[in-house]
Amino acid sequence: MSINTSEITQHVQENRQWVDPLINEVSRVVVGQNILVHRLLVGLLCNGHVLLEGVPGLAKTLTVRTLANSIRTGFQRLQFTPDLLPADLVGTLIYNPRDSEFTTKLGPIFSNLILADEINRAPAKVQSALLEAMQERQVTIGDQTFKLPDPFLVLATQNPIEQEGTYQLPEAQLDRFMLKVHVGYPTREEERLILDAMATSAPKLEVDAVVSPEEIIKARSVVNDIYVDDRVKDYIVDIVWATRDPATAKIKLEGLIRYGASPRATIFLTLAAKANAFLAGRGYVTPQDVKTVGMDVLRHRIGVTYEAEAESVTTEDVIEQIFAGVSVP
Repeated sequence: MSINTSEITQHVQENRQWVDPLINEVSRVVVGQNILVHRLLVGLLCNGHVLLEGVPGLAKTLTVRTLANSIRTGFQRLQFTPDLLPADLVGTLIYNPRDSEFTTKLGPIFSNLILADEINRAPAKVQSALLEAMQERQVTIGDQTFKLPDPFLVLATQNPIEQEGTYQLPEAQLDRFMLKVHVGYPTREEERLILDAMATSAPKLEVDAVVSPEEIIKARSVVNDIYVDDRVKDYIVDIVWATRDPATAKIKLEGLIRYGASPRATIFLTLAAKANAFLAGRGYVTPQDVKTVGMDVLRHRIGVTYEAEAESVTTEDVIEQIFAGVSVP
């Protein structure tokens, strides 16, 4: 069966007309951080959760809040703290002595876009409560299971683990995040613009809602139809396999990788590459699409050994070597 990529490209361009207005609305408030906004859109298009990591004050929360306000949908900001309880997140059963029965009170997680602010400041019980919601899109309270609304997306922020008062997120939860994005400092020019816009007691942070959930859900179906050539699929599998056994790709990383990426990485890498092609207005995936999103898909799915840490070899170093070593179709 022949694939007409021209038709798919036309379909993509018809259904991405909301992308540029959305980016423009966000840029009215957020200066710079173009990569961050791009990755949030990738997560939105793929129905995948996104984890943002960076030191305090880099506009992580502001960016997520502004994106949510630009979409006509539900939004909840949850501040994760060491004393947070699972019931504060998902809800609980309340006993009514008058009727001698329990009633269910749903928690704030029952919304469309969830900003889990400083997620790594909450203890393990809260992280476990969040796992079911992220993976199954449902919550269990008592003996009842409640479906979460569609779309449902967790956009989480965290400070680097070296920061005081933070907990290490479990590997199982990290794997649920489609992307982990490192948020860096702005450039000197961008910081000058930030000064002009924000150095006031009442900065202008209002934006207009320019896209509906229905348009995003429709765009997701278009993303699913974007063509991926067999050679690109093999390239994706080769990259993920190289994280587990780099010797198969003749990459010298012996003793540096403790564990490689799971099959979920293969799926998410393909989906993210499709979303990147959609945002670029194309109906087909190129190897460059895979490279563009590869670091953010893989960086939290690979564990390095103590030997690597002793030699100051980071996960990012390993991924860069893998992309440099795997042959591009």
